[in-house]
Amino acid sequence: MNTNLKIAIGSDHAGFNYKQALLGWLPQATIKDFGTYSTDSTDYPDFAHPVASAVESGEFDFGILVCGSANGVAITANKHQGIRAAICWQTELASLARRHNNANIICIPERFVSLDDAKSMVETFLTTDFEGGRHANRVGKMAC
Repeated sequence: MNTNLKIAIGSDHAGFNYKQALLGWLPQATIKDFGTYSTDSTDYPDFAHPVASAVESGEFDFGILVCGSANGVAITANKHQGIRAAICWQTELASLARRHNNANIICIPERFVSLDDAKSMVETFLTTDFEGGRHANRVGKMAC
């Protein structure tokens, strides 16, 4: 995995355990943890918005968001222009999100995937290139 990548990561309380595990597993690239910092109940937008803003601004290359279902963080992140946040529950979906949709934030549902699968999806997401071509045309039509 490219250790030069700048990665923004965040979670709510339901994604805290996987976020912490991913922080310990990811290569020592430039990683910023936007929280949460415990399993105390929190609101996912409080962490999804800062991660999305950091990726949207170009300060970070990619984002990783984790919550119970991944729906809340994905919906929140996708409110930002230039963000393509993809919910993934299989490695192939992480690959397709990058290859076909040029996704820049992966959203992981901690309650529905194993930690090993989450790691595999993150690795695939961070190492897969966008194919461009006909997919670039489609991605270009996503903007409002």
